[in-house]
Amino acid sequence: MRTLLKRYLHDLIETGDLVITFSDGSSSRYGDGSGPTAHLRFNNRQSEWQVALDPHLKLAEAYMNGDIEFIDTDVCDFLEVLLKNAGEAPPPPSIWSTLIDHTRRAAASLGGWNSLQRSRSNVQHHYDLSGELYDLFLDPDRQYSCAYFEDPADDLETAQMAKKRHIAKKLVLDRENLSVLDIGSGWGGMALHLARQFNVKVTGITLSDEQHLVSNQRAREDGFAGQVDFRLQDYRHLKTKFDRIVSVGMFEHVGRKHFDTYFDKCADLLEQDGVMLLHTIGQSSSPTPTNPFIEKYIFPGGYIPSMSEVVKSVEKSGLVITDIEVLRLHYAETLKAWRERFLDHWDIAKDLYDERFCRMWNFYLASSEAAFRWQDLVVFQFQLAHNPQAVPLTRDYMVGQAKGPHRARKASKSAQKKRKASAG
Repeated sequence: MRTLLKRYLHDLIETGDLVITFSDGSSSRYGDGSGPTAHLRFNNRQSEWQVALDPHLKLAEAYMNGDIEFIDTDVCDFLEVLLKNAGEAPPPPSIWSTLIDHTRRAAASLGGWNSLQRSRSNVQHHYDLSGELYDLFLDPDRQYSCAYFEDPADDLETAQMAKKRHIAKKLVLDRENLSVLDIGSGWGGMALHLARQFNVKVTGITLSDEQHLVSNQRAREDGFAGQVDFRLQDYRHLKTKFDRIVSVGMFEHVGRKHFDTYFDKCADLLEQDGVMLLHTIGQSSSPTPTNPFIEKYIFPGGYIPSMSEVVKSVEKSGLVITDIEVLRLHYAETLKAWRERFLDHWDIAKDLYDERFCRMWNFYLASSEAAFRWQDLVVFQFQLAHNPQAVPLTRDYMVGQAKGPHRARKASKSAQKKRKASAG
């Protein structure tokens, strides 16, 4: 099996400098010595077999379990060498791993059903982790989605605020007291921003107990309890119509079998003159199954759509696409910032969970950044409406500072102090 793995790496790695040290102490070097450098060491023979047979899952598990180590480099360096040579998707290194890959694809086409109960369980698996964990690497507003870097030098806080402004512009919040639905409202940051800046009434829904608790607490502290209503509810149970709908980072949890249901429901909930903005991770290539490591450990039930899948379901719903924007490297930069902050707080995360969890989370952030930087992941922003005339004729309204129809209210001083303290 070691010989097979060596042959595979020899054929795959043409540029860069990759060193593999095997469990018997022998080392092999791959690439032309130019560009990125990485050094991986196997600590036992079993991990060599496992990675050769099922690299998409077992490489991550081997790192989580301490069966492999990165010498004077890290997982991101290794993935850079690998993915720059492999293109959008590295081929499996053996016939057996090819069979595993085909089996996963078949299972993905048959599965993907997220019932009401399963959707709630999937969300709780990730989002009901300790709030202290998320404070280690997110901005104080806990924006857990792609930031928008208007300037490459922007820090995470600036870029996340820019993301909220950018989305608000596309919602065309041109008058007060509009009713807004936030599907997948997270810890409440987007809903509270819209209420504060545009004096709109927001209903936010989530399936996470932790997020529901925190977002309602924030609304009370900031003085928006009567204006922003956070609910523990599935979007499929909603009945009220809304002037605007926004959904940021939630569509990835819908499941490919439920795309038609999702857009049919949004069409039913959106007023005839309404506007919707969907912000979701997407694939710039044709549809492919969820990475098995992400599916098993990070986002069970999740699925990253290709544009063709989204557009097909939108068309069936009767909604029309009034604008599409593709954010390319913005999420790579967001994940880089998150990972740097997480690594800076490794010991705290280890006290919250354990060393294996920290390794898992590091691999999740690093592999996600790599997928956006060197593979086919992007972020789609779809602006949707019933009526094509619901938005202005040109895109000029998306340029410049988004301004609400009134002077924004500020959070109370006590709420600001609490937010600052939790971020610290």
